[in-house]
Amino acid sequence: MKKAIVYSTSTCPYCAMAKNFLTENKIPFENIDVGKDREAAKAMIQKSGQMGVPVIDIDGKIIIGFDKSAITKELGLK
Repeated sequence: MKKAIVYSTSTCPYCAMAKNFLTENKIPFENIDVGKDREAAKAMIQKSGQMGVPVIDIDGKIIIGFDKSAITKELGLK
């Protein structure tokens, strides 16, 4: 099973949609709230080059935003 990390904030609607999508598809993920964790925010920016959320890391593959088709493809979902 692939490992997913979602970098998000508590007020981001697209973050909520991404987490809901993963939950609905029974994909375990780690949620990191970059609004509360400054070091995690720095790590997210280094990984993605982006300051916006969500940033989704699936086994090292970075997906910017809630890109349902990219997430589906990377996880091998149908």
